Amino acid sequence: MNPFITSLSPTLFWDTDISKIDSRVNAPYIIERVLTMGNLKEFKSLLSFYGKPELKNIITKLRSLDDRTMHFCSIYFEIPLTDFRCYEQKQSKITHWNY
Repeated sequence: MNPFITSLSPTLFWDTDISKIDSRVNAPYIIERVLTMGNLKEFKSLLSFYGKPELKNIITKLRSLDDRTMHFCSIYFEIPLTDFRCYEQKQSKITHWNY
């Protein structure tokens, strides 16, 4: 198994067999989980394993991120909110209440 995957908390992947996760093939899945539910140590592991340019590229293509995570990524990686795929999809959905 990949040492990078074993450095992450198994609770992040509670619904998946961690031994079957491929760090390259499943990169969007891993990144989304660490960003939304991980801690600072795991975020630093992401940065060191994937590198900032690759992370930026993958993050902008993610289908879903909560507002807090999206705004953090926007500031940290200096990406305009409108460049996020999840931001564009969210704007196209009509909601009756915003709570």
